[in-house]
Amino acid sequence: MASTKRKKVLISGASIAGLSMAFQMNKAGYQVTIVELAEAPRTGGTAVDFRGPAVDIVKHMGIFEQLKSNALQLERIEFKNSDDVTENSMLPANNKEEQTGDEIEIERTAVINILFNQIKDDVTFIFNDSIATLTETPDHITAAFNNSPAAPFDLVIGCDGTHSNVRKIWFGEEAAYTHFLDAYFSISIINKSLIPPNTMQFYNVPGKAYMLNAYKDKTDIVFCFHADNDIPYDYRNTVQQKQITLDQFAGHGWRTAALLQEIAHSDNFYFDKFCQIKMPSWTKGRVALTGDAAYCASPAAGTGGSLAVQGPAALAEALVKHGENFEAAFAEYNKNLRPFIEAVQADAELNVREHFILRTEEAIRRRNAEGF
Repeated sequence: MASTKRKKVLISGASIAGLSMAFQMNKAGYQVTIVELAEAPRTGGTAVDFRGPAVDIVKHMGIFEQLKSNALQLERIEFKNSDDVTENSMLPANNKEEQTGDEIEIERTAVINILFNQIKDDVTFIFNDSIATLTETPDHITAAFNNSPAAPFDLVIGCDGTHSNVRKIWFGEEAAYTHFLDAYFSISIINKSLIPPNTMQFYNVPGKAYMLNAYKDKTDIVFCFHADNDIPYDYRNTVQQKQITLDQFAGHGWRTAALLQEIAHSDNFYFDKFCQIKMPSWTKGRVALTGDAAYCASPAAGTGGSLAVQGPAALAEALVKHGENFEAAFAEYNKNLRPFIEAVQADAELNVREHFILRTEEAIRRRNAEGF
């Protein structure tokens, strides 16, 4: 602990991974600075899950009870046909008798607020800014910012998502690490219940999938579609992304027309490809990546929240263990976490093909009958 007391770490990104990393590094004795492009921590987005090893981590962080008290209570999953008839329904895993009750599904905004309140008095935040360049010397690494004075740090950790700025600056262009899963998705969060509360509904036609998830007087509208090739688009241009979604689903049955109207007028819209980030190493020099920046498994994994706390915990644990020797810590982080990440990514690829975006009517009927 004493050997790291005066060391400084810069974390890029104030999302779940970034705030979790800040908590872990502050606990380890580092002086922590977070730089975030937005004007506040990144709230919004669909619900996330904490399960398996992530539950133990949030317990050790002292936030489990807060997360649990804000947990959503998904009661039923339904599989619909074109006439809006429920062909099958099932209980979600966290409602089954054999579950321990420790698994949590929770709104992402609630997680961000809990984490931010946990660390806000112990961490320096730089909002409305981002890293412009990084320059490494034998003793430190200097970050030049777009809007703030440059400053030296002992380590820099990129927790800035699939389109990571740190990864682009230090490891190279995103295309070198992106593994496309031949599909795209959009998510809109509507401030009303379009289906019974605490219910999730799935509907499919070959090559396309719909999901509705209703909770707390809100509904997530998710559209997914297969694509053999990349579709060129600007990931910051919401109008363009909405049009791609509208064009893909126009003319289809079920509740499509009404749902497309909802997203056309929604201010809460997100669009991206199903993809994974696969890197031979998550570290280089004094820079490390974690969370989606390092190993995004895609939403099909259903583990984004869990991975966003597991990676920071593993990295911080290695740094505490090895003290001044960050190279050894980084090597251990790469070695120990990678088998788990690779298994999660393999499951996610399988989910896209066999559970979510089914290619034939036969596969859809079979999935509807068998569930997940």
